[in-house]
Amino acid sequence: MKTFTINTQTMHYQDIGEGPVIVFGHSYLWDSSMWAPQVEVLSQSHRCIVPEFWGHGASAAAPESTRSLKDYANDVLSLLDYLEIDTFSLVGLSSGGMWATELVVNAPARVTSLVLMDTFVGLEPEVVHTKYFAKLAEIEENATITSDIVDFFDERQFAALEKDSPLRTAFRQRLLTADKERALALAKVGRMVFGRRDMFEYAEMFALPTLIMVGAQDRMRPVLESQLMHDGITGSEFVLIPNAGHISNLEQADLVTEKLQQFFAKHLSR
Repeated sequence: MKTFTINTQTMHYQDIGEGPVIVFGHSYLWDSSMWAPQVEVLSQSHRCIVPEFWGHGASAAAPESTRSLKDYANDVLSLLDYLEIDTFSLVGLSSGGMWATELVVNAPARVTSLVLMDTFVGLEPEVVHTKYFAKLAEIEENATITSDIVDFFDERQFAALEKDSPLRTAFRQRLLTADKERALALAKVGRMVFGRRDMFEYAEMFALPTLIMVGAQDRMRPVLESQLMHDGITGSEFVLIPNAGHISNLEQADLVTEKLQQFFAKHLSR
């Protein structure tokens, strides 16, 4: 892991491999290790940059200046400027796809291609927004992530994995052992994610190679949302990932890696 500082707050990130640059955005409540299966393969021919969202992994809480996903996209762009990376592709799952869309809008000439996985760039539906904000308020009130809240998020992550599988156990344990500062940092970022602005009209104007993938059993971001984005983004490709839920890149790691390799083989060159 390497570090980059913005307004006294330290962002941790991975920088692995050489070649055309791919920037990965992980899901809310996860960290850069989520992309390990894909980075292991793609870093053999690409330079993979994987920042850890504020409050996630080893990264500090968000700086005071970072109050929205648009702000965070600018933070990532600052990291890429620091690394002297001019052009890059983006792969974002869930919240990673949301801030990736903001980055495309901010710096369209620098983004060569885009992969949106298990995400939605429109407004959070009202009923869902209310439900998530109630959970975030509970975290803030108690300054902890209770087992009930862990259950709430855990049951929305996976489709085919047993509850006692190592992956789900590690996910739950990471949240249950979060200290006060980490719990509040995650709640702050959660408000950015579930209170994001509507980016759908911007996405409809995208003129870059775009791949949209979604787990067939995704409960957090239903397939319909990805189909709406596919219909709205001209020329986009759509892949439905069988036997996978929200964290589709881990439930079907080999298939997702294969689809990414095929996509980048068409749209990236050394």
